[in-house]
Amino acid sequence: MTVTSHVGDCTVTNCSFNEHTECHAGAITVAGGEDHAACATFIDTGAHGGLPKVLAGIGACQRAECVHNEHLMCQAPAIQVGPGADNADCLTYEHRTA
Repeated sequence: MTVTSHVGDCTVTNCSFNEHTECHAGAITVAGGEDHAACATFIDTGAHGGLPKVLAGIGACQRAECVHNEHLMCQAPAIQVGPGADNADCLTYEHRTA
């Protein structure tokens, strides 16, 4: 099954791609540490960026242990990005159990 995942909402207001909880990057990359998934596209410059009529998709997900990850692509219908262990984390991340 192939799903085109997108960023449903983002509560990281200091990100340059965030406009009223909508991410306007063309696509984000999900990376992160051992027990969390971070939005690697997060930029805090004070300037607005992105494309005004585009809502971000998920370009790639490096968290292979996430239940939503299949072949390094996110299969969740939508994700939420917000503050977590890093400034911007994928709050939809779920660690796959054995």
